[in-house]
Amino acid sequence: MMTPPVKSGPRYNNFIQADKVRVIDENGENIGVMYTREAIEQAADVGLDLVEVSPNADPPVCKFLDVGKYRYEAQKKANAARKTQKTQEIKEIKMRPNIDDHDYDVKMRNVQRFIGDGDKVKVTLRFRGRELSHQQLGMDLLRRVQADVEEIAKIEAYPRMEGRQMLMVLAPK
Repeated sequence: MMTPPVKSGPRYNNFIQADKVRVIDENGENIGVMYTREAIEQAADVGLDLVEVSPNADPPVCKFLDVGKYRYEAQKKANAARKTQKTQEIKEIKMRPNIDDHDYDVKMRNVQRFIGDGDKVKVTLRFRGRELSHQQLGMDLLRRVQADVEEIAKIEAYPRMEGRQMLMVLAPK
């Protein structure tokens, strides 16, 4: 014996497993608790389906609805929610320990713009050659970055060394 395929979305009509359900008619009126079979027949008389809107209630709450229309509207609602949500990206700013003041200012404007847009910023400080023996210069530079953005951002990952580079991650407050 094969089991029917699992359908996504709310259960309706013969897929409702409860014996008794609380029924709400097409106008939003509470009819009361009745047997599922009886409720399905009443919904069919009106030309609608019996749809389980609150399966976790005791007894489950069902409503007289058009299943196709209900699914369509739920899908539209989910798409609208997906459209309005903002995903947080990680932007990277690369610097060198002996960066000039003007270059630093340009990088900091970018950092502030990224944080203002709601993105995280990964500040990467790359050491080359003999600069690696002067890691304190890099640490001072990252502290300067931290001080310049402390009112708009918080440190998510404190400065740490990874090979030849020092990393720090900032997130919007």
